[in-house]
Amino acid sequence: MKSFIKYIVPSAALFLGLGMTSCSSDLDIDPIDPNLTTGDKISSDALLNKCYANFAVAGNGGANGDCDIDGLDGGTTGFIRQLFNSNELTTDEAICAWGDDGIENFNTSMPDASHPMLAGLYNRLYVGITYCNQYLQDYADVDKQKTAECRFLRAFQFYLLMDGWGNVPFPTAISSDAPQQIKRADLFAWIESELKEIEPDLAEAKPEKEGEAGYGRVDKAAAWMLLARLYINAQVYTGEAKWGEAKAYAKKVIDSPYKLYTTAKGGWSAYQQLFMGDNGTNGASQECLFALLQDGERTTAWGCTLFLMAGNTNLTEIVHPDGQTLGMNTSEKWSGNRMCKELVEKFFPNDDAPVAHACDMPAAAGDDRAIFESVDRTLTNDHQKVFTEGFSVCKFNNWYTSGTAKNNQFPDTDFFLMRAAEAYLIFAEADAREHGNTTSQEGTNAINQIRSRANATPKAAYSLDDICDEWSREFYFEGLRRPTLVRFNKYGGNVNYNWSWKGGVLAGRNIDAHFNIFAIPTTDMTANQNLVQNPGYAN
Repeated sequence: MKSFIKYIVPSAALFLGLGMTSCSSDLDIDPIDPNLTTGDKISSDALLNKCYANFAVAGNGGANGDCDIDGLDGGTTGFIRQLFNSNELTTDEAICAWGDDGIENFNTSMPDASHPMLAGLYNRLYVGITYCNQYLQDYADVDKQKTAECRFLRAFQFYLLMDGWGNVPFPTAISSDAPQQIKRADLFAWIESELKEIEPDLAEAKPEKEGEAGYGRVDKAAAWMLLARLYINAQVYTGEAKWGEAKAYAKKVIDSPYKLYTTAKGGWSAYQQLFMGDNGTNGASQECLFALLQDGERTTAWGCTLFLMAGNTNLTEIVHPDGQTLGMNTSEKWSGNRMCKELVEKFFPNDDAPVAHACDMPAAAGDDRAIFESVDRTLTNDHQKVFTEGFSVCKFNNWYTSGTAKNNQFPDTDFFLMRAAEAYLIFAEADAREHGNTTSQEGTNAINQIRSRANATPKAAYSLDDICDEWSREFYFEGLRRPTLVRFNKYGGNVNYNWSWKGGVLAGRNIDAHFNIFAIPTTDMTANQNLVQNPGYAN
């Protein structure tokens, strides 16, 4: 198996018989049993391909074909779309103008057990776990490396479930029995053990480019990164801090062949190239530990990187360095997501953000990461449903550093689900927590390398508040913000860190601490009598 998602071919072999119907436009999601058998065996490579594809496409039929989640359309059910919605719209980074069922609850950071999109993400993850369980049942003894990759993908999806929902169903094999619920701390221990056990069988850490056999596949560095992510959040998940372990595994990534990408090309900054149509070939993939592959002709999807472009634009934005060409090189314009003013203030703390196109904003901010548009837009988000009330994020685009992309609707832009930059920030944060909440020289150096890549001014040291802001500047709109705010005690509870529309009021207000984890979807509570709902939520 070589290229995975870039060349996935819709075929009868990949319709796995999970008993799902085609997607409908309504949002009444039918519960999906994560233990249903996939029926007749398919080839090992095709099934492992499907395990990877679950992260990048809605189903087997392209953007408009059948999706794997019953009750949500193929665009809405995309993994990246719902990762964004759950971890960005609920935070100080993003707000959405659309009126879809569930959007307002995201904007106010107060989704409940009946939330349709959270149920979509939850079911997406369990369907992915089912594919992995099927592979491990049928083909675990075929190839050690591929088996280790499949176990990583399963562990990663369990990690996301543990992070989002706490105590969750725990199916590790195909069975007709309803799965038992596992405690969050116990799932933490299982994921930790699983990653350490598979590490020797994964490929050696080595960055790849599109067209090379390993591109889009995980290796040892992905396991180290997930362990580092696990340990930096250990206090949240288990009550016990593991700062030293977080530092150690982050350092393994930093010392690996994966490196921060630092080469500007064709008027595009190094940072910008991480999110462009040719990010698989322009050199930026040296930073990517886990890429979700996209191809504007072969693997069309409404809910992956197209969503991160079209959802943020009305095609009046200018990100191209020529200062004239409109848009992100996709014809789609959905006018939905934009920045909370609090994210803008991370780059312009003196309330001096200029009226500027996205191509000029980085120079104004003194930071290459400030890729957003303020022309004909307001800084404040006075109304949730007005797209121009809030700056437009132009971080993701479909341009090539060498010219235009081959398709101007669906992008070629791969989504870098894990980037080496994360290891630098984990290292620095763990270092600060070990040294009285301020970085030592080692931790300072780690953040300054990130800031240097962005042509931002380095600092002599960083407090935890500084680091929380740096997480936002580096990773905004990449699906990491909610867990970060929870870890920094800036989300639910009497934290007095608020943002526009948090808690349902314009100025923001504290929300109850039970919102630090999501409610288990009502549909699953009904289908599985083994489950106990998270505190603070009604079934």
